[in-house]
Amino acid sequence: MSVKFRLTTLVCLLMVQTMAFAQTENNVIDEVIWVVGDQAILKSDVEAERIRAQYEGVKWQGDPYCVIPEQLAIQKLYLHQAAIDSIEVTDADVSSRVEQQMNWYVQQIGSKEKMEEYFNKNSTEIREQLRDNLKDQLTVQEMQQKLVGDVKLTPADVRRYFKDLPQDSLPFIPTQVEVQIITQEPRIPQEEINRVKNQLRDFTEQVNSGKTQFSTLALLYSEDTGSARQGGELGFMGRGELVSEYANVAFNLTDPQKISKIVESEYGFHIIQLIEKRGDRVNTRHILMKPKVSEEDLMACINRLDSIGNDIRTGTFTFDDAASYLSADKDTKNNHGLLPNTNQQSSLYGTSRFEMADLPQEVAKVVNNLKPGEVSEAFTMINNKGKEVVAIVKLKNRIEGHKATMTEDYQRLKDIVAEKRRAEKLDQWIKEKQRTTFIRVNPEWVRCDFRYPGWVK
Repeated sequence: MSVKFRLTTLVCLLMVQTMAFAQTENNVIDEVIWVVGDQAILKSDVEAERIRAQYEGVKWQGDPYCVIPEQLAIQKLYLHQAAIDSIEVTDADVSSRVEQQMNWYVQQIGSKEKMEEYFNKNSTEIREQLRDNLKDQLTVQEMQQKLVGDVKLTPADVRRYFKDLPQDSLPFIPTQVEVQIITQEPRIPQEEINRVKNQLRDFTEQVNSGKTQFSTLALLYSEDTGSARQGGELGFMGRGELVSEYANVAFNLTDPQKISKIVESEYGFHIIQLIEKRGDRVNTRHILMKPKVSEEDLMACINRLDSIGNDIRTGTFTFDDAASYLSADKDTKNNHGLLPNTNQQSSLYGTSRFEMADLPQEVAKVVNNLKPGEVSEAFTMINNKGKEVVAIVKLKNRIEGHKATMTEDYQRLKDIVAEKRRAEKLDQWIKEKQRTTFIRVNPEWVRCDFRYPGWVK
């Protein structure tokens, strides 16, 4: 970025800061409150972050109207340096993280509908906001990794750090569990599948005949409630953001006047209408319908899994073998049913260990009452595809909460020391970057006890 362009941008930002965005009877709708480099932080940015954190139960260490803008300003410093160093993250990486986070939300909250109610947004809006946030987050992480590099530690370094810590200062390691799972999907009669397909064919005929608009039918009948509110519209998405069956059809559509064939995915059955293609992204509408599971078929599935559980308890076969051959969970069956921790916010991400809060809610309730080696009764849960399935779980291992020790928790302690070393390097970089970056803070926002005092010059 040229000096001339940066100065021009800066002048524009300062003009906006002086004028604010809009005023009605002296009530400011939005305004620039900080400028970091050539990027602005808006009052609305702070409010949006405060509301998001409130939804997620985040507790601020101090006044949120001081803490939040400082955190946003630190992020701007990293993003500014990333632009200088040409650090970019791929769309595929962002899309993958978005889908993982969406699936985790559904698992934790209980269903897609409950997730939308919780965030007071439809799925499309949640996904788009996640995309922007996670792209910045991944870029910041790449920049931080470049700044600190690999932190090399020896066992002596770790022992030295914790040797002089008082006992009450040792970190507490929460209870951790390892869980195996077997899931099965209730049988859906062919008659029910035919009913859904016939309904979708009827919708296609109504649109093709001009009797009804696709968006109206989506609003009334689609079981993807998030997009239904938008007339079935998903917004622009890349291939990696859509399930493969849907993407293969959506990206081959060329005529917005024609409706796709019926597409079956792990979420149900769809018909799709093209709205617009833009490069490697496509905007489509769809109507999703899910075959209904009868109470009789649900109970039959529960009884079937209870029978499998009894056979495991009596030694007819092992849980490992049952998971490998009988489970419908593609993500775990090849690993004997062992659940992987896919919560990227967890310190145990990528391992088979979970703190109880990281487990899907239905699984956590069951596991909490099991002893290591015990197999649960069958229960229903929402899987990471938003489908109701029946499951049994085995508590493979439980490590009760305890004060950290070198013998039992060396890797966790090593991670703590490594994180401290990284934090020290990044703290020093932020202080140096403050001195060389243009920063302006609205006078009404400077009365704070900032962690880094260099913001106010």
